[in-house]
Amino acid sequence: MAKVSVIIPSRNEQFLAPTIHDLFEKAEGDIEVIAILDGYWPIPWLDDYPNLEIIHRGTSYGMRAAINKGVNISTGTHIFKLDAHCAVDQGFDVKLVADCEEDWVVVPRRYSLDAEEWKRREKAPYDHMLLSYPDQPLDYGGAGYHGKAWRQKDRIFDSEKEPIFDLMSFQGSGWFMRKEYFRFLELMDEENYGTFWQEAQEIGIKCFWSGGMVKRNTLTWYAHLHKGRKYGRGYFLDKRQLKKPVRYTNEFISGHDHKWHKQIPGRDLRWLVQHFWPVPGWPQKWAPENG
Repeated sequence: MAKVSVIIPSRNEQFLAPTIHDLFEKAEGDIEVIAILDGYWPIPWLDDYPNLEIIHRGTSYGMRAAINKGVNISTGTHIFKLDAHCAVDQGFDVKLVADCEEDWVVVPRRYSLDAEEWKRREKAPYDHMLLSYPDQPLDYGGAGYHGKAWRQKDRIFDSEKEPIFDLMSFQGSGWFMRKEYFRFLELMDEENYGTFWQEAQEIGIKCFWSGGMVKRNTLTWYAHLHKGRKYGRGYFLDKRQLKKPVRYTNEFISGHDHKWHKQIPGRDLRWLVQHFWPVPGWPQKWAPENG
């Protein structure tokens, strides 16, 4: 019997309580919610849900450590990592379980959240994302493979004809997979990627390289708050935390210095780019006819 463990890493979050409430109100199957309060007080007032676990850490160890802690104590067959400022679709859990193969990472359709009204904004959702060509030194953290919105593809894509489709990249605010697959992919690598950031790059590339696929499921959704200046950051990123994971991702994807031991023949950067071709910003030399 499927059970979904929702893992919420939380750092100085004012919307944790409504996020948790929304999860329990909208779930239609067996779920548990594990929220990790990473180095901050007070614990917000919460309803007494029987399947809610609050882990308080007096010292902040970072997002990756919080996710690992949550997964380690989880009892579900599936993992749904979610940021602490999100609303979800009715029946999100059963819809995600229904379309999740053993080697898939599944990302629900992402909308923007109106946190004051606690509802999704009726703007176009974010469906497709790409990995950028690593030639822009002024990108956040330096030149690298950054996840970016692929709005050109969103405008021409018909999700009614293909509600579940391949994703080149995604935002790390929400993702879903079998717990066994999380273990297989050896996720959240704190030593090489640091405490925070490049979450989607680590997950996606390990999935692709080992023969799996990242999928967008538009049959369900979540709405994520872009906090910006109005709400402030939870996890703080210093320059070292920015550059370290970008550098490691660059090396990991190239395979020159860090070839992954679970990478299978034929799954590499050329395969990835050609699978999603044409990809904005990538030179023509990467096109399939030049392979």
